[in-house]
This record gives sequence, structure tokens and C-alpha cells, in this order.
Amino acid sequence: MSVLPRRLRHGEEATLVEHLGELRARLIFALVALAIGFGVAYGFHGHILHWLNRPLPPDLKKPVTLSPIEPFATSILISLWAGLLLALPVVLWQLWSFLAPAFEERRQRSMLVPVFFATVLALGGVLFGYFVILTPAIHFLTNYDSAYYDIQIRARDYYRFVSFVLLGVALAFEVPIFVLALVRLRILSAAQLRHTWRMGIFVMTVIGVILPGVDPITTILSVIPLVILYALSIGLATFLEPRWRD
Repeated sequence: MSVLPRRLRHGEEATLVEHLGELRARLIFALVALAIGFGVAYGFHGHILHWLNRPLPPDLKKPVTLSPIEPFATSILISLWAGLLLALPVVLWQLWSFLAPAFEERRQRSMLVPVFFATVLALGGVLFGYFVILTPAIHFLTNYDSAYYDIQIRARDYYRFVSFVLLGVALAFEVPIFVLALVRLRILSAAQLRHTWRMGIFVMTVIGVILPGVDPITTILSVIPLVILYALSIGLATFLEPRWRD
């Protein structure tokens, strides 16, 4: 007897009760994965907090807490988010397995490449945000008008800011997937992308400016990879569009 819920084949008929039973089984499996991920993350939450605190300036080695419950609540929340990241492949796989029978077998296999590509881009965005954007941004913000403020950083606000930066950069790095999806849906074409490349570069520049890196150097470092990714998406669209039209 298989532990995993059985995936239905394309075109296979099933009753509403069977669909609900499969959905319940997949939700339980995803929650178990989340619980395991949370347990692992909590076991290493000290290392995670140290990793998140590393971009802070030397005189602000650790963020402060302002209530008795804040250290506990913050550590639990960080562990929960880290556990979700660990369990995310399993959660997404269970979601895809539930939705996959609606697509033909050939289209199911074709989804593996963009999913893998999107995962690599998201991971690259997180690493880029942490090592390139986060430290200069925090250094600039915590030294701005420092002669007029007693600058301290609250743990809850700091970790929220870090999460916002890393998530924003990870989403920005998904530009090629977004562009290719528009081409795949025939909303855009590769010819249109090549013809309007200047507008595309302008949009990428705007996105790079909107990202949380507020100093000029960090902003430039944000724009450069976005422009490269946009150029890559044009090349991929030019290569893949004829095959999608067949």
C-alpha cells in the first residue's frame, strides 16, 4: 500500500467524494511536511537568526526586543517561515499532483522544465538579495542621519524587512518565467519583445529602483541582473515560440 496519495491519470473519471478524499490526503501530507520542516528549522533556529543578523552593522550586533513574549514569538515565527521554505517543494508537488490530471500527459512533462527554472531563479534571487543588496541597504539606512537618532533595531521589524527584501528580489528574478508565460499564452510574441526591448529595459530599471536597495550602488547592482534576465527571456522566447506554435 502506497503512503503517497495516488495521482489520477488524465481523463480518468472520479467521483466528488474521491476528489475530496484525495485533496484531504494531500493536505495532510503537506501539513506533515510542514511540521517536519518546522521541527528541523526550530532545531537550527539559532543558526538561522545568526545568519539573518550578520548584515547588521558591528555596533548593532543583535536586534532588540521590547516585550516579554517577543523573543519566543519571533523565534517561532522565523522557524515557521524557514520550515515552510523547507517543505515548499513537497507542498508544491502535492498541489501540482492534484491539478495535473486536468492536463494532458505531454503538457504535464513540459511543466517540469519551467518549474525547475523558476526554482533556480528564486534561489538565485534570494542569494543575490542577501549577499549583494541586504548589507549595503541596511548599512545605508542605519547610518542615515545617525547624528540625530539613537538607532536601535527591533527584532520583529528587522526580520520583517529582511523577509520583504529577499522575497521581493526572488520575485523580481522570476521575470523570465513571467515573460515566457505571456508568450506561451500568446499575449506577447518574441517579435514584439525584440521590437520593444528599450521599453523592457526601462521597466526592468524601474523594478530595480523599486527594490529595497536605496543607495545608488545597490540600485545599479539590482538593475544589472534584471536587464540580463530580461535579455535572456527574449532569447528563450525566440527559441521556444516556434515549438509552442507547432
